[in-house]
Amino acid sequence: MPTILREKGYRIGFYSSEPDEPAHVHVQKAGNEAKFWLAPVQLSWNKGFREAQLREILRILEKHEAKLIEAWNETE
Repeated sequence: MPTILREKGYRIGFYSSEPDEPAHVHVQKAGNEAKFWLAPVQLSWNKGFREAQLREILRILEKHEAKLIEAWNETE
């Protein structure tokens, strides 16, 4: 999974093998992972993150949403 962004220890990226899905990112940290849809940013699924962490991730993704969507579109 190419890393698009790192912030507060979170690794944010996407798998190039998922081009048929709408724009989204995977977020990883300390063995936990979550998937968030972009435009608008919303949680798809979560494996291990606590609610406070999910709120923090949501704020990070909203702040960088344009950059993340741009990176997604470059892979198409």
